[in-house]
Amino acid sequence: MAPRRPRTTARDRSRRVLSQNFLADPAAVARLVRAARPNPDDLLVEVGAGRGQLTRPLAARCRRLIAYEVDPAVAPDLAALGAALPRVTHRQQDFLAATPPDEPFSVVGNIPWSLTAAVVRWCLAAPRLRAATLLTQLEYARKRTGDHGRWSRLTVLTWPEHHWRLAGRVPRSAFRPAPSVDGGILRIERRAEPLLPTASLPAYRRMVERGFGGVGGSLAASLRTAYPRVDGALRAARLDPATPVGLVWPEQWLVLFRLLHAVDPGAAAQRPSGSGPAGRRGRDGAAPTAPVSPAWRGRRSAPPGR
Repeated sequence: MAPRRPRTTARDRSRRVLSQNFLADPAAVARLVRAARPNPDDLLVEVGAGRGQLTRPLAARCRRLIAYEVDPAVAPDLAALGAALPRVTHRQQDFLAATPPDEPFSVVGNIPWSLTAAVVRWCLAAPRLRAATLLTQLEYARKRTGDHGRWSRLTVLTWPEHHWRLAGRVPRSAFRPAPSVDGGILRIERRAEPLLPTASLPAYRRMVERGFGGVGGSLAASLRTAYPRVDGALRAARLDPATPVGLVWPEQWLVLFRLLHAVDPGAAAQRPSGSGPAGRRGRDGAAPTAPVSPAWRGRRSAPPGR
């Protein structure tokens, strides 16, 4: 007789459909809360609140928290938590269909991994977002932050307005049910001022889209048809013309854009250095040099192609 398969319950199927992996390790919860850096004046929006494992410690550290959870099976637990904590507003609805708050806010969540790209797009499009701290698949977080030495198109496109970094790693054993891969804490912060003048951002994005277009297999080949001076700009940015596009740092993209479009770096932010995320000129690329990226700090002393 063939062995009987383990019975799959409706709850198991629901978790699979909703891509649910709840945090069960208090240390992992604390790590995510620390990465979010809430303060008593903050409005927080939590994505995928579940039964409130993350909701409780976040609510204790902020002014108000709006917790979204679409699963009706856990709604009673979260509703009871909201009733007990006056700072928490429970909303049983799809976060992706929600209208962003009309005041400054931050997003935090152990998000459904199957919806990671959609949640990130929602956050980037929200005009009053300050920061998003999202527990994603580790590989997604590494890809978006250059942690393995390569940079994604989305990160480079949004770099003038958003800073991306990997804020921690969460082992698969911290989840119930345990997924097949580890988690990564992705931190996206909106800069106080863009690293380029606002009027220049559309042209910058067009350049990046062209660069990632895949013509000829290198950044130089992709840009050459639109920018006849690209070879000189690449030399000035200390980039080998044969460099694959994914190995070009976001800071170097900014240098290239300024060289090709004659953008004054001082026009992007008229404030003292260090006054906010965009004020860290040596790290975030506000000056027309090729500084050391945070993701590479301590691993090599020069950008690729130097």
